[in-house]
Amino acid sequence: MAKHENSDELSKDWINQILTDDELRVILLKLQNNKDKEGFGLVCKRWLHLQSTERRKLCARAGPLILQKMAARFTRLVELDLSQSVSRSFYPGVTDIDLAVIAAGFSWLQVLSLRNCKGITDAGMVALGNDLTCLQSLDVSYCRKLTDKGLTAIAENCGRLRSLHLLGCKYITDGLLTVLSKNCHNLEVLGLEGCINITDSGLTSLADGCQRIKVLDVNKCSNIGDIGVTTVSKACTSLRTLKLLDCYKVGDNSIFSLAHYCKNLETLVIGGCRNISNESIKSLASACHNSLKNLRMDWCLNISDSSLSCILSKCKNLEALDIGCCEEVSDTAFQALRSGSQDSALKILKISNCQKITVLGIGILLESCKMLEYLDVRCCPHATKVGCEQAGLRFPEFCKVNFTGSLSEPDVVI
Repeated sequence: MAKHENSDELSKDWINQILTDDELRVILLKLQNNKDKEGFGLVCKRWLHLQSTERRKLCARAGPLILQKMAARFTRLVELDLSQSVSRSFYPGVTDIDLAVIAAGFSWLQVLSLRNCKGITDAGMVALGNDLTCLQSLDVSYCRKLTDKGLTAIAENCGRLRSLHLLGCKYITDGLLTVLSKNCHNLEVLGLEGCINITDSGLTSLADGCQRIKVLDVNKCSNIGDIGVTTVSKACTSLRTLKLLDCYKVGDNSIFSLAHYCKNLETLVIGGCRNISNESIKSLASACHNSLKNLRMDWCLNISDSSLSCILSKCKNLEALDIGCCEEVSDTAFQALRSGSQDSALKILKISNCQKITVLGIGILLESCKMLEYLDVRCCPHATKVGCEQAGLRFPEFCKVNFTGSLSEPDVVI
């Protein structure tokens, strides 16, 4: 046994004498399995050090001492996730002291997630902005103490920023959008859900300098209206995702503008935008018929069969559709599916509280939607489980049908 162990030691020493650090790094990079990568570091201290310096991504808990040790070990780290779970948060969580350590120790960091780290303040953001000049993505969603002051330091010093998530940061104002416009011209993703102080003026300023935006989330920003949306659509023609949930000031002008300028739109959320009518939706369906994949327009009370028929007949790549509480929609809209030469790509359909939809309409739907995975027919009195069974309807094998609200909803149409 001792002879065998000595043989292993000699073999390991021989390998270390022959192979250079660069050659060992090449071997490490070729390992695809995480277990193999971890096994690489167990060979000896030299291999463990190489494995540590080549690590690019890390998910950890906070603490100044732990972060200092990580900075010394993982010298080439580019992605760090310190996000806290809402249901499993720990006290005191991430603090401004932690952020100061990160700023000093991870100078090459490109991606930083601090989601739900409610203890951090503007002071921590200023420290990050001053030192993490390579930062490209920052998520501080639900860090409720942050204001324009701290995030201005990020915007002014991190010119490479491409993605910024500020969901639930209610103290953010139009002032930050102006700073982003002046400094972050490569910004592609901006999440502002629940930033209630953002207005059309802020979006107008943003569009002046940030014209590469592909994903914009202003859900529940109730001060956003047609002026802001039309300005963004004209400037950001590469827009792929726009979320306007409960932006009740948004109307037809916004949709017409999107149809005219953003013909590659893939996801649109206009739930609760009650001023939107059939004509603008028809225009959108015609303009984005090849690109549109996800459309949420629940509580758009002016939507009826004419526009829904247009969507179903023209948008053959549509995968998720929510028309809940659109009370004027009836079985007639689904007749459009029969006119197509190919089956629909629809996987998720929500038609809850659509009183005029019946078992007949569900039957028409099933004829063309062979890929359907989730159907929400809650509170549809004429499309009940008993009614569907009596009609002999057969749903796709893997389709979940929510008749009563007992099923969890897929998180696709946000």
